[in-house]
Amino acid sequence: MAVIYNKIAIIGMGLIGASIALASRRAGLAAVMAGYDADPAAMADVASLQLVDEVADTAAAAVADADLVIMAVPVGAVGAVAKTIAPHMKLGAVLTDTGSTKRSVLRDVAPHLNESIIWLPSHPLAGTEHSGPQAGIAHLFDGRYWIILPLDAPESAVLQFESFITGLGSVVERMAPDYHDKVLALTSHLPHLIAYTIVGTAVDLEQQLKNDVIRFSASGFRDFTRIAASDPVMWRDVFLNNDEAVLEMLQRFSEDLSYLQRAIRWQEGDKLEDLFSRTREIRRSIIDAGQD
Repeated sequence: MAVIYNKIAIIGMGLIGASIALASRRAGLAAVMAGYDADPAAMADVASLQLVDEVADTAAAAVADADLVIMAVPVGAVGAVAKTIAPHMKLGAVLTDTGSTKRSVLRDVAPHLNESIIWLPSHPLAGTEHSGPQAGIAHLFDGRYWIILPLDAPESAVLQFESFITGLGSVVERMAPDYHDKVLALTSHLPHLIAYTIVGTAVDLEQQLKNDVIRFSASGFRDFTRIAASDPVMWRDVFLNNDEAVLEMLQRFSEDLSYLQRAIRWQEGDKLEDLFSRTREIRRSIIDAGQD
């Protein structure tokens, strides 16, 4: 790949920010990379791991002269970050984020932008349960969708940003903010909420039973604990900022769960088998789409 941006700045050097830096370096997408994180310990790791070319002392210093600025921070923090960096961004620079909710990001960032900034919200559908600069993975985005919201950005800027995303290994998908939040509420946010709840139930069990649940964990429970080990601050912000869509999907899930409760209580095996057969097909479709 050729250089897409002369300089990119990454604000937030956790799993996603560090992975962007590694993937960008792997593909040679930026001539210079600058990075900043509000956590001094994280910045020490960034420096020791040599994730970026410029380890900035402040967010403002990181974005100076950057052609692309990426806010890889929890959605609850994007407004404050945008307020800090916007006055220091150069004319015509592109600003994006990596947040899992989009309506709240639009609401919180917009008041701090000026006409010289090209605002391109986005969201990579990739991650692990790990966090921090050490968790960065160069191939994290390979084959994974990266959703962008073009808004009113010039098409030339959108196409350039899409080239950067595909250079990271991702597949680009354009989407509207409301639709994004509904889709993610079901495919990502609700599963995390359920995982946190199931693992929380195990935590509240009497000690001996809890010990045996941990000792004899089957693959299903282990998968839930992996999901429930994700960054608590990030997911707190996700649920608070996508509350409407999450509550809608949670209501639908509750209704479906009640249906299953009745089927089990009344020994209606045909209903259970029908549901399990239909859901099995969804899994096959995900595998066929290369998103397993």
